Amino acid sequence: MSTPREPQQERSRTTRRRLIEAAVECLGELGWAGTTVSVIAQRAGVSRGAAQHHFRTREDLVTAAVEYVGEVQVSQLRRQSAELPAGESRIEPVVDMLLNLYGGPMFRAALHLWVVAAADEALRATLAPLEARVGREAHRVALELLGVDESHPGVREMVQATLDLARGLGLANLLSDDTRRRRRIVRQWAKVLGTTLPEPGGGVTRPTEREVTGISR
Repeated sequence: MSTPREPQQERSRTTRRRLIEAAVECLGELGWAGTTVSVIAQRAGVSRGAAQHHFRTREDLVTAAVEYVGEVQVSQLRRQSAELPAGESRIEPVVDMLLNLYGGPMFRAALHLWVVAAADEALRATLAPLEARVGREAHRVALELLGVDESHPGVREMVQATLDLARGLGLANLLSDDTRRRRRIVRQWAKVLGTTLPEPGGGVTRPTEREVTGISR
């Protein structure tokens, strides 16, 4: 049986989600300097007081936004992977998905934060562990989609190289449409992985030796 608190809790969750989505939009369009709590609240259609009830500071809100971006990216990968074929024919579509992971407004929003965090120690201290967690999850999902176990020599490095390549392509696409070039890169990188990765199958282990960050090094 429902209680009087349930509708209130649902409204609270809805408001929180609207604020996070508005923060992502503002970061992508206005950058860090233009993304204030007031601007986010206005975009979300709530009062500044309501925004600060859910997120005490801009940094708290932005942290939630980064977590949201990572969750959406992984969810998109999982939805797309459900439609992929099995066997050897799977590798190129998987590579295509992975190399298109970092693109669009969500990647643009994260990029604004990375640039600011490079010179802002407080923001970097907040973002670095979060980006590491997001990066580890992306790495884990990539292993699953490729069907490989990183206990095999070289697998960890090839998967991470794939994600680093994806970020580089995401940066290139910010300035111009590189769709045609990207298609050629997808085909070639799929061939590279097809000849260097072990046969799909076996268990998948999580990264343990080094943290895999969401920021290319």
